[in-house]
Amino acid sequence: MKLSDLGFDQWFEAHSTELLQEEGSIARIAAVNRGSYLIRNESGEVPAELAGKLSYQIENPVELPCVGDWVTVQYHNDDTAAIIRLIFPRKTFLRRKTAGENVDFQMIAANIDSAFIVQSCHFDFNPHRMDRYLVMAADGHVEPIIILTKTDLITQDELEQKLAIIRSTATRARVFALSNVSGIGFDEFQQTLSPGKTYCLLGSSGVGKTTLINRLIGQDAFDTKAVSGTGEGTHTTSRRQLIVLDQGAMLIDTPGMRELGLVGAGDGVTIGFEDLFNLSANCHYANCSHEHESGCAVRAAVESGELSEDRYSSYIKLKKESEYHEMSYLDKRKKDKAFGRFIKSAKKQMKQ
Repeated sequence: MKLSDLGFDQWFEAHSTELLQEEGSIARIAAVNRGSYLIRNESGEVPAELAGKLSYQIENPVELPCVGDWVTVQYHNDDTAAIIRLIFPRKTFLRRKTAGENVDFQMIAANIDSAFIVQSCHFDFNPHRMDRYLVMAADGHVEPIIILTKTDLITQDELEQKLAIIRSTATRARVFALSNVSGIGFDEFQQTLSPGKTYCLLGSSGVGKTTLINRLIGQDAFDTKAVSGTGEGTHTTSRRQLIVLDQGAMLIDTPGMRELGLVGAGDGVTIGFEDLFNLSANCHYANCSHEHESGCAVRAAVESGELSEDRYSSYIKLKKESEYHEMSYLDKRKKDKAFGRFIKSAKKQMKQ
């Protein structure tokens, strides 16, 4: 196996000369578990840890290696362990606001070609939640692909209704409907996977992400729990992990996310709501907020029925949430930097 088989393309090659001025090898982060890492190279997987210098230089958790990152490493113990020295710039990424009240970024995965946004046809089907995933993908410059699972639990008419809702929202995203039970739609979905490309599965717990991976692998390599009486699965993936399939594509499974907050995803909100973006080209003001301004083409589309009130409300909610959290995040960063300067000054005075 070559690094190119793991997704190391010309974009990363262009950054390798500068990063490899010191002696080192290139590898990819395959898993992260409470500060310890598993890297993937041409030969296989190797446990790794951060170099002390790199750990000291990192000022924010978002700068820590995440699954999918490319790094430079040095091996020891006969190449059975490694030290992570440097982290390559991220070509694409998936991130969200950290869960809870703390306003910060949490990295989900990096250097992803496409994100499979998985929703179940049953109780999990939620267009507003899908909007959030679409914004997350757009924010990180990742192609979104919608996967609608458990089609065996609803009628054909119900399926067509759900597909119509998805296509009216994700106007450019490819959409696949499949059943892990009957296998319907699976072959068509499998044909989207290309060797050397990296895909990330996003969705709530129990929508069938891990079952889908097991079907692609051809065996029950990952545990799933029994399906409940409602038809919903109850499995929760415990960690993010990069898996190389036999045909050469790579998949990253992710734990179900109950909270999917947005921070500073202004451009992502714009791109994620492409229908509103297209309408905004006809607004009277170039910087129209689409709320109170006269001559707003978006509000006019809502009033005429061309754009649903529900779709418009979802856009405004996510835009305001992203802006509010960004202000809180920037304020937090200013305080963190000020505190850091205070600590350095205090240490300097103690030495005098």
